[in-house]
Amino acid sequence: MTVRVERTMTVPASPERVWEFIADPDRRAAPISVIERWETHDDGSATWHLALPIPLIDSTVAVETSDDERRAPDYVSFTGRSKVMSVRGEHELEAIERDDADVATRLTNRFVVDGRIPGVERFFKRNFDAELENLERALLADIEDRP
Repeated sequence: MTVRVERTMTVPASPERVWEFIADPDRRAAPISVIERWETHDDGSATWHLALPIPLIDSTVAVETSDDERRAPDYVSFTGRSKVMSVRGEHELEAIERDDADVATRLTNRFVVDGRIPGVERFFKRNFDAELENLERALLADIEDRP
């Protein structure tokens, strides 16, 4: 079974400012609750160590991630691979005008997860909304902290 999720959020900042957060592998990984730790490598790839609450997994899962395409400040896609799953993620940024004439960004997040063991897809299907809310809160806090 494959899980596909798409969520859009509006962020009160320019695409360039949102890009600073989304294109940074450290900032992108930090808010995800199941990522116990991660290492960013010199080539821009990263290893995420996921602690998935699934009965068949009794330790963290190393997911090797790398960006597939980067078009600053509009788009980044990445792929992650491990023994238990593969994930493809996309973040698409689009400038929009708001009623108050400020510029904002429509951030569309798309993810596809293919599990290789039972329970992986079910876990992500149940938890993707909460994880994307974590990402949105972290992004908004980052914008507030670093205007």
